[in-house]
Amino acid sequence: MVKTIAIDGPSASGKSSVSKGVAQELGYLYSDSGSLYRGVTWQALRKGVDVQDAAAVVECMYEAEWDFFVQEGATIFSIDGDVPVQELREKDVRESVAFVAAIPEVRKFVVESLRSLAAFGSLVMEGRDIGTVVFPDSPYKFYLDADPKERAMRRYRELIAAGEDEKADEVMKSLQQRDKIDSTRKTDPLVVASGAQVIDSTSMTLEEVVRTVVNAVKEK
Repeated sequence: MVKTIAIDGPSASGKSSVSKGVAQELGYLYSDSGSLYRGVTWQALRKGVDVQDAAAVVECMYEAEWDFFVQEGATIFSIDGDVPVQELREKDVRESVAFVAAIPEVRKFVVESLRSLAAFGSLVMEGRDIGTVVFPDSPYKFYLDADPKERAMRRYRELIAAGEDEKADEVMKSLQQRDKIDSTRKTDPLVVASGAQVIDSTSMTLEEVVRTVVNAVKEK
């Protein structure tokens, strides 16, 4: 029986690391819903489209050829034959994705695409509306959170480790802006899904959070 574990939460709450750990522990596929929003953003930027022009972004999105497949235990995609990976983490994409993700037509496209991934097998999917919109009927729903300062420091450390030249206060402002956009957008705002187990990871290790999720899934 195909199962889907939904792991939602704000930026830098640990969703990616936890989801990958849970997927590896259970032998499921890892799926990053955010990468698809970043993919739409990346495609718009490389085509010279203004990301705040919703109609142009949607047109660009539908003109592209999308293909989804599994590679090394994760669901990934190609756009017009290209498989963006590191490109999705570049600063211009990071700073533009919140605007793109707030476009209703983009969200509809992404939700439909994400649901189709269940055809590949059981998934651990991370995002911001997986338990509320994409797979609301899943009995395995979790919401990861952490203190905003802790989340900002996590993101700052990630960026520095990746060779980015970022200042801590700039990372904090960016995080606050993304939180505001995510929680106030009209379509599918970031909220705790009904029945989701909330996990505050502020003072927890990655291993502790992964174990908490895995144990909860096995108990059900």
